[in-house]
Amino acid sequence: MEIKLKLGYRDEWQMFCCPDGSRIEDVYRHFKDKIPYSIFAANVNNEYKDLNYPLKEGDEVVLLDIRTQAANYVYQYSLTLLLLRAVDEVWGKNSEIIIQNSLNKGLYIEVEKKHGLSDEDVFNLEAKMRELVENDLPIQLEIVGREEALRILSEEGMEEKQRILREDLKLEHVRFYTLDGYRDFFYSLMVPSTGYLKFFELRKYRKGMLMRFPHQTMPDQIPEFKEENQLYRTFAEQKIWDELLGIHYVSDLNEKIEADDYMNLMLLSEALHEKKISQIADDIKKQKKRIILIAGPSSSGKTTFARRLCIQLRVNGLSPLYMGTDDYFVERADTPLDEYGEPDFENLRSLDINLFNSDMNGLLSGKEVDLPTFDFMTGTKIFGKRKTSINPDQPIVIEGIHALNDDLTPFIPQDQKYKIYISPLTQLNIDPHNRVPTTDERMLRRMVRDSQFRGYDAKSTIANWHKVRAAEDRNIFPYTDEADVLFNSYHVYEIALLKKYAKPLLEKITPKDDEYAEAKRLLKFLEFFCEIDNDEVIVNNSIIREFIGGSIFVD
Repeated sequence: MEIKLKLGYRDEWQMFCCPDGSRIEDVYRHFKDKIPYSIFAANVNNEYKDLNYPLKEGDEVVLLDIRTQAANYVYQYSLTLLLLRAVDEVWGKNSEIIIQNSLNKGLYIEVEKKHGLSDEDVFNLEAKMRELVENDLPIQLEIVGREEALRILSEEGMEEKQRILREDLKLEHVRFYTLDGYRDFFYSLMVPSTGYLKFFELRKYRKGMLMRFPHQTMPDQIPEFKEENQLYRTFAEQKIWDELLGIHYVSDLNEKIEADDYMNLMLLSEALHEKKISQIADDIKKQKKRIILIAGPSSSGKTTFARRLCIQLRVNGLSPLYMGTDDYFVERADTPLDEYGEPDFENLRSLDINLFNSDMNGLLSGKEVDLPTFDFMTGTKIFGKRKTSINPDQPIVIEGIHALNDDLTPFIPQDQKYKIYISPLTQLNIDPHNRVPTTDERMLRRMVRDSQFRGYDAKSTIANWHKVRAAEDRNIFPYTDEADVLFNSYHVYEIALLKKYAKPLLEKITPKDDEYAEAKRLLKFLEFFCEIDNDEVIVNNSIIREFIGGSIFVD
């Protein structure tokens, strides 16, 4: 039979003849020596499939390595299954593993075991995992009915997985994966066998352990370990917040929604945000900082946060000047180009750094400065409309993607700077072994905002997401730990709220569209959440209003 094939998502199509009954894995093995990185999944006719999927005549197949988000998830969840099988053997069934959050190019995992967790425990666990990889054991898929799934989970004592299945009435069939006698429910696809999972690292870390694996930017190596103290502290803080909110798993949230008991949850979550912003404003005043720099990845809520911070600074008797860096773009003709030959507006060199630093130092010294206004229609800066000066104790609040990078402010004294990193960081899990990725939450935010305010459909958001992520990996994430404080802009209820906006947008994407596979994956993910219909209780200065509408700051 003949199929249409791409060896990588950026490669050209080619025709390939393979024997009837061939699986995707058979095709991969045929081309393995010509492919730079390992393949973990495939896009077949615009749907994600595992490597055991049987092909048929005329199929359009794109092989996916870890540089794609879909294959990255397959690797993560397959590695999680490998970990759980090793735990079952090395530590016993009474040891509880909770996949908490993304941290340090990997996953932070909490462990509950009878005698605590030692370095030796982690060493022995990793050794068992590597033994399982060396043996190249099969990972077997079993699809069972809903009632049978509940019975299996009951026998295994997996209470949280039972709760989510009872609530998801649309889920008629459940995917179980079995590895060497260990069986568990996962909503992700898996690799065919443990031999695919060669790259990983396990290390004792704080109260738990880190399971680290290749990043999308480095497919065949473990990234260098770097402490992410701010990120760890923020996740620890969010855990305390979740305790206050009474939300640990999606089932907890769904129960509140079904009982129409989520209004107080929204108000309390908002109050926690306001308290944190107030604390940051207090710290800025205490340290007498003049240049407040705010950065974060796409859809973090930077604009709303910056405006609310300005209000809290005013409460403290300060009168901040708020500004963004977009007015300091170089002339359009001087904008650097990206790898696709298109203007790269997220490149640091797209900003007039010398003018920016000169203006900021001028303001700090009490001079009147003619601040530019960038005309995005003509691609030029306009002067003469914003002549500004500030008082000696007046801070400047600056929002921009490069704000944490000292190369943006090389001529501003360090003792004047206060750096804030903002991002929505999900701590919510579907169950102990299936987490809610921050990346998915951010894409849903952006998708809703693009549709509401920027005239882009969901297809465009999905199509451009890899470029957005690549720019963040270059320009934002390397500087996270440079921040003086990290603000988590996430609301524990927000995916349930975003669902009513995002679902119809995703449903408009058809099987003929290249973005259909990702749309289908996100729709399946949203099925775990009950939908919040009423958003009237959300205050008009909330960060979530920046995406759904009704904000007093950005509409």
